[in-house]
Amino acid sequence: MTPDIPPITPVPRAAVIVVAAGSGTRLGGGSPKAFVGIDEHTILRHALRGVFAAPEAQVVIVAPEGREGDALTEALESAGARRDLVSVVRGGASRQASVQAGLRGVWPDVDIVLVHDAARALTPPEVFERVIRAIDDGADGAIPVLPVVDTIKRVDAGEIVAAVDRSQLSAAQTPQGFRRHVLDAAYRAARQEFTDDAALVAEAGHPVAAVAGDDLAFKITTPADLDRARGLVVPIAPRQASLEHAPALPRVGLGTDVHAFGGDGALWLAGLEWPGEPALSGHSDGDAVAHAIVDALLSAAGLGDIGTHFGTDRPEYAAAHAEAFLARTLALLGEAGWRIGNVSVQVQANRPRFSARRAEAEAALSAALGGASVTVSATTTDGLGFTGSGEGVAAFAVALLVPA
Repeated sequence: MTPDIPPITPVPRAAVIVVAAGSGTRLGGGSPKAFVGIDEHTILRHALRGVFAAPEAQVVIVAPEGREGDALTEALESAGARRDLVSVVRGGASRQASVQAGLRGVWPDVDIVLVHDAARALTPPEVFERVIRAIDDGADGAIPVLPVVDTIKRVDAGEIVAAVDRSQLSAAQTPQGFRRHVLDAAYRAARQEFTDDAALVAEAGHPVAAVAGDDLAFKITTPADLDRARGLVVPIAPRQASLEHAPALPRVGLGTDVHAFGGDGALWLAGLEWPGEPALSGHSDGDAVAHAIVDALLSAAGLGDIGTHFGTDRPEYAAAHAEAFLARTLALLGEAGWRIGNVSVQVQANRPRFSARRAEAEAALSAALGGASVTVSATTTDGLGFTGSGEGVAAFAVALLVPA
């Protein structure tokens, strides 16, 4: 009989960044706002109930410094079977900086990112669904809004100077959702602080759609708001708290890297020096094989990519060889609770010739990864493309991770 093999959990196509790093000064609760109680549970816990009742997504919680453990406890108690989708990051000095911190924790395969204020703790899951649906229908971004019902006046120095046409006004809520590449680009281009993510994306030149909000998605800012929430909240059913993760399933990651010939010194590839061969150009030694493996491993673990941990802003990795990259990656995996099942990597290049040194390369890469199984194959691509014409080297890696 064929043994049962557990299915691989697919990476969700959406992520929700839950911004919970605010100080809550105006609320006056004696602790950061997200950790003030509505009932016997915190604002954050109630916010996460709506998040986890919405369509499945990676959940990145942005917490105040020193409260990361509390946020993780709340998340694990809320997530149920979705525990493997949860992570917590430390917030920044502003809301915008906190969202940026959350974006850095979003997995590379995610296509849609929702940003949600934990202070909107009673937001129903249907609001999340409407935002995602608008993006699926073609919008670059979408936010929930409510019509303004009060009469609006423009006031100057204590005197009413004009009425404002409220028919053209709406009150913005969260979650605010965007195509991943749109939000990433908008944050990279931002040169000032914006009051919400929709304004930042609009400043970058992208239209943002409006969907129906909900009266329950009000923001808890003042003691009066907290009293209102306490009168509306539905108690959370008791759940046995535990910091132990549910059994995780294996995960697969894909990595690729490309480097052109033209660097200084000797060629380093697959963890080996190749005397007499032209060097590859790169911040480090240009070892496309090792870098593809790093990307595959980090992708499988949901830890970003090689640029996240070994970017050009890290001078200690200038001219570093495969061993430094792979050893650090192995440590990151261990910290995240993963061990390597196996890695397979294919090299596409006309030179160097791998056949005579394949076993040596596999041994070097395996040793750098703590003895994990690594296999290397090579192809010349029959003279096609930039690799076939001898301009550089490409490598493609697949990695399998299993729970440690």
